[in-house]
Amino acid sequence: MRRDRAEWMRPIDDEILETIYDEGNLTPQAVENLGVCSRSHASVRLSQLRKYGLVARVADTEGLYRLTDEGRAFLNGELDASTLNATE
Repeated sequence: MRRDRAEWMRPIDDEILETIYDEGNLTPQAVENLGVCSRSHASVRLSQLRKYGLVARVADTEGLYRLTDEGRAFLNGELDASTLNATE
């Protein structure tokens, strides 16, 4: 399936999003434990993905991220990530 990635995205972003899709809500440490990338790199990338609305923080839980509807649409090839605007 072809995904339309944005210029700000990195190849690891797809793997992080796919892992959250498969495993459910995750922290950067859990991303590292699953062998995707280091905790620090996951933290940086998750912050960027959150900025563009592909993931969101789970309320009242420090560092726990969930996939958003936009994140699912991107993974399914239904959303061009270059159309997303940064928040904050």
